[in-house]
Amino acid sequence: MEKIGIIGSGTWGTAIGILLSNNGHEVTLWSAIPEEIEELKQSRRHPNLPEAELPEGIRFTADLAEAMEEKDLLVMAVPSVFVRQTAKKMNPLCRDGQLIVNVSKGLEEETLSTMSMILEEELPMAEVAVLSGPSHAEEVSRGLPTTCVAGAHKRVVAEYVQSVFMSPVFRVYTSPDVLGIETGAALKNVVALAAGTADGLGYGDNTKAALITRGMAEIARLGVAMGGKAQTYAGLSGIGDLIVTCASMHSRNRRAGILIGKGYSMEEAMKEVNMVVEGVYSAKAALTLSKKYGVPMPIVEQVNQVLFEGKSPKDAVSDLMLRDRRIENSDLPWEQ
Repeated sequence: MEKIGIIGSGTWGTAIGILLSNNGHEVTLWSAIPEEIEELKQSRRHPNLPEAELPEGIRFTADLAEAMEEKDLLVMAVPSVFVRQTAKKMNPLCRDGQLIVNVSKGLEEETLSTMSMILEEELPMAEVAVLSGPSHAEEVSRGLPTTCVAGAHKRVVAEYVQSVFMSPVFRVYTSPDVLGIETGAALKNVVALAAGTADGLGYGDNTKAALITRGMAEIARLGVAMGGKAQTYAGLSGIGDLIVTCASMHSRNRRAGILIGKGYSMEEAMKEVNMVVEGVYSAKAALTLSKKYGVPMPIVEQVNQVLFEGKSPKDAVSDLMLRDRRIENSDLPWEQ
């Protein structure tokens, strides 16, 4: 049995708490909002996970020191926009060699950093790993079969994370490609906004399949240019996470996109979804990265124009369809 502190009591942090508690670990769940902690204590349910009951063994606290003290493992599960400020608060409390598993997905707009880069910068005394894949909190919290990948620079760290999280309903693979895992996890949210927007416009399965496929091509091109490995984008944190985020109504990014396709502004869509829509925060960073590395990302470009420049979603789709003719894969040879 491991002692685990989960930093963040949103749906994903809570779902992981349920999983790890059911795995036999001692779990403490932290929120910066005391009222939220009190509600979880009293109801043993998360308001956005109504079908899941929180195990009696989970402890709840609004005291960050209590959540971190003498823990074998910490899970960073706050929304990506709060990772840096939370890590700063954790710094004085973090011991040398503390293992932190990041499960937040996104890119920091100002610095273009992944979440593990932020943690390594703010908590240089810690050992940072990541966990990602097609894993909606709503399904993990109910014990539905799910598969993820644990990434770390050292094999022993990834295998330790694997052993802690593995269960009969939660299968974990390992990978050394931390950058590839995190860029796939962050960039898929931007493509999911596009897929949802197409749904809101009333387009069909053909359109969604095209967005998923060409979106994955954009993600992989940029990720490889940044130093990620091509195989990673064909795996769980790449195409796997992209499919589930573009196809499921559990996806807040897809739901926000549907509303945008129906005529809502970005602000109105985020308010209606009433949860952090990570793709909105990652879209600008993705576009900046595409320019920095000289990688064309037409879907990401159109998403930014719709979100921040008032472009009509229908015009964005039209501009994507009417781009110059291209070859699908320039690496494939023709017969002479």
